[in-house]
Amino acid sequence: MKKAIITGASGGIGLAVARRLAEQNYALTLVARNEEKLKEVLLDLGGKHQMLVADLSEHDGLAILIDHLASNNYDVLINNAGNGTYGEFLNINLENQISTMRLNMDAVVALSFAFLKKATPGSALVNIGSLLAHTSMPGGAVYAATKSFVASFSESLWYEFKKKGIFVMGFNPGAADSEFHANAGRHTNDFPAFVVSSVADVADELVAALKKRSKPRVVQGFKNRLMLFGFRFLNRAMAIRIMGQISPGLAGA
Repeated sequence: MKKAIITGASGGIGLAVARRLAEQNYALTLVARNEEKLKEVLLDLGGKHQMLVADLSEHDGLAILIDHLASNNYDVLINNAGNGTYGEFLNINLENQISTMRLNMDAVVALSFAFLKKATPGSALVNIGSLLAHTSMPGGAVYAATKSFVASFSESLWYEFKKKGIFVMGFNPGAADSEFHANAGRHTNDFPAFVVSSVADVADELVAALKKRSKPRVVQGFKNRLMLFGFRFLNRAMAIRIMGQISPGLAGA
């Protein structure tokens, strides 16, 4: 039986992916900081799954998961945990932004290292980035920059490990109808409707890409791929201006 470990698994994309992998008979370890939500998810999934409570933005929480990966073998790691805050750069608490960097970058690097150190041929690592890995985001400057890091980092690992039979993918969803946006200080409906995907669609594409194992960088959603294609014909100032105009972080600014 294959085993997968998913961070940020108590809701949103992480939970949707967990449900799909459970349907494919994976034994899952679900990681999040909210114990009550994890217990509810385990009850819903039933069966052979387990949970691990850890706040990956904190040193002690990250150490718990690193130690777990050192003493357990998994076929798949999905680095999904991440956060961000919408707003103008100087209006967001600096420590909150540095915490986002720790979770979105430091934790991804540390967990990738721990997983890949023990990975065997056939294993897979999926790092969740964002559409914003491909373009800047006024009103979400630090978050977008962390996702650019994740995309570049994942591509390099894809090349390093492909000859070892280990697949690494950076998966980049667009805006999804998850609680991420509320946690970041806005709501999904602050985005234009045409850029929002359902969590179910995002999870379906991720699991399909994981099964196919062909690309180091996957952009989720036809409309997101179309938007990025269109940006190729714009100068950078114009592309950034468009992102600023649709950014929920600058709503009302």
